[in-house]
Amino acid sequence: MTFSFASPWWLLLLMVLPLQVWWHMRGTHFTNAVLRLPLATSLRQFRPSTRVRLRHVVLVLQILGELTLIVALARPRSGKVEQRVISEGVDIVLALDVSGSMQAFDMGNRERIDVAKEVTSQFIDSRASDRLGMVVFAGQSYTQCPLTVDYGILKNLLAQVSIRMNETIPDGTAIGMALATATNRLRKSTAPSKVIILLTDGSNNAGIIDPLTAAEAAARLGIRVYAIAVGVTGRAPIRVRDPLFGERIEFMEDSINEDVLREIAAITGGRFFRATSQTALQEIYREIGMMEKTEVATLQIPRFAELTFVFHLIPLGLGLLILGSFLRFTVFRTIP
Repeated sequence: MTFSFASPWWLLLLMVLPLQVWWHMRGTHFTNAVLRLPLATSLRQFRPSTRVRLRHVVLVLQILGELTLIVALARPRSGKVEQRVISEGVDIVLALDVSGSMQAFDMGNRERIDVAKEVTSQFIDSRASDRLGMVVFAGQSYTQCPLTVDYGILKNLLAQVSIRMNETIPDGTAIGMALATATNRLRKSTAPSKVIILLTDGSNNAGIIDPLTAAEAAARLGIRVYAIAVGVTGRAPIRVRDPLFGERIEFMEDSINEDVLREIAAITGGRFFRATSQTALQEIYREIGMMEKTEVATLQIPRFAELTFVFHLIPLGLGLLILGSFLRFTVFRTIP
């Protein structure tokens, strides 16, 4: 809520009020006496009358009246300036791998899926006017969240993503299916920039769509794919839950096919990245965010309403001036 004046130039008249006070005080203190008494010092024992003590009331009423009228003419108002985004942002679909291998804890002793979710959430917070959506995939793919500007809902749905989704969808890594699903979400987009951020830790081993075929389809629609391979090179530790022997730690070999991911990025005009730590993944998302930076233009719409008490200021100011004039020529009248 802000406060302003519709006609602020009237407030310049306030500079006259101090001059009036100065002129009044000058006339009070420096007017030459016209009558001299021989023993004036003896009169000091007499206290001034009430009329004399209140001789400045006329000036006070006049100043208050003028101040009230000036404020009324300036038209005080209250309200706010609304900002409306008028520029189009980027449409981004986040394709997140939830296959069983994402349980490997080689990202600072944390599971890949947990690090990926945390960094993705930070990326969502960094966007302003973009529409974001999310696709999750393992042996199949499906839309976790359609394109939206409600980042709160998107982050809530991201928090629900887990490896346990494999209980309802088969395990595996269907990269081609994930790209096809994400592309379908962007098919009708009119945004100036359309992007898929594909994060995976494996090679395509499921689904009926070849990843390069899906990449070509995305390229024809003007969609760029940023492919991120997550996980250390070589062997990575992973927890295996055995119903007979309980949980144990095993080591799995790196199965990422970087060549395919590089070609997907090249076909669509995107880029390939390799993240072997949480810091590296954060830097990758930051770099993507800079490459897909949106220039946000806003339209400021002022919405003000004049304060209701203004309608009472004019009669109040006139009343004070009339009262001051009445007292000047009656109670406080002076003889030249």
